[in-house]
Amino acid sequence: MKGIILAGGAGNRLYPLTQITTKQLQPVYDKPMIYYPLAMLMLNGIKDILLITTEKDQPSFKNLLGDGGRFGVSLQYATQAAPKGISEAFIIGEKFIGKDDVALVLGDNLFYGSFEVFRNAVKSQQAKAKGISARVFAYGVSDPERYGVVEFDKATMKVLTIEEKPAKPKSTYAIPGFYLFDNTVAKRALKQQPSPRGELEITDLIKTYLHDGLLGVEIINRGMAWFDTGTPQSLLEASSFIGAIEQRQGMKVACLEEIALRMNFVTASQFQKIIDETPKSSYREYLRQVLGEFA
Repeated sequence: MKGIILAGGAGNRLYPLTQITTKQLQPVYDKPMIYYPLAMLMLNGIKDILLITTEKDQPSFKNLLGDGGRFGVSLQYATQAAPKGISEAFIIGEKFIGKDDVALVLGDNLFYGSFEVFRNAVKSQQAKAKGISARVFAYGVSDPERYGVVEFDKATMKVLTIEEKPAKPKSTYAIPGFYLFDNTVAKRALKQQPSPRGELEITDLIKTYLHDGLLGVEIINRGMAWFDTGTPQSLLEASSFIGAIEQRQGMKVACLEEIALRMNFVTASQFQKIIDETPKSSYREYLRQVLGEFA
C-alpha cells in the first residue's frame, strides 16, 4: 500500500501564522505538524509516500524531510496549484498510486493512541476483505455538524449515509482525515464535479464507493485522541496534549527516527549514523536513549 499526505491549502484559519510558514510546518509542541501524519503512515507500515504541497512551500518540506531516507521511507513530492479539494490529491497522485491501494492522511490531522484499528483496516484493505474497496473511520464527537459525518448500522457495520457538515447530523460519528482506497480512486476523482464552493469534496468521492456497495467503516473506540490542528485553538490544544504526554511518560510522540528503528525501517547502525548527524540538542539525547534500549 502507498501513502499520500495532503499538505497544501492556504491555511487561512491560522492567519497570520501562515504568513510566516505553511500550517503543516507550524510547531505542535516540539515537532513540525507534518511529523504527525507522516508518523501515522509509518506506524501502519507504509513506506512509499507522496507529499503534496504548494509550490511555494515545497522547498521548506524538502529541506526538512529530504527523500525520507533518514526515516527509512521513500518520500516523493508533488504540488497542488490551488486548494481545489481533498479529492484532487488522487488526481495529482494518479501515477504514483499506479496499481496499488492508497492511504490518504491530511497534513493537519494528528492521531494518538492504539493504532490497532488502523493496522487491522490496512490489512483488510490489502486483502479486499468482505469485498470492501474503500474504508473510512468513525470517531465520536460532540459537534458532528462541523465535520463529514458517517451514519451506519452498528449491528452490521453497513454504511447508510455520508454527509458533509450537515445541519442536522444523522449520527455523532465524524470522519477523521485518514482514508483507505483501492486504485480506482483516481478515476473516480476525475469524474467528480466541483461543489458549490469550487472544490472536489472527499465526501462526494466516498459516496461513489457507498453507491457501489464497496464502502466499509471502522469505529475508533475510546482511548484514541484525534486533532484537526487547522485552527489556533485546536493547534494549542494539540500542543498542550502532546507536551503533557511527553513530559509525563518521558517518551516522544511522532519521533520519526524512533519509529523507523522500532518498525525495522532502519538498522541500529544506520540509527547511530542518524544520531551522529543530529545537532546537539535534547532531541539528539533522546535518540541516544532510544538506541540504548536496543543495545
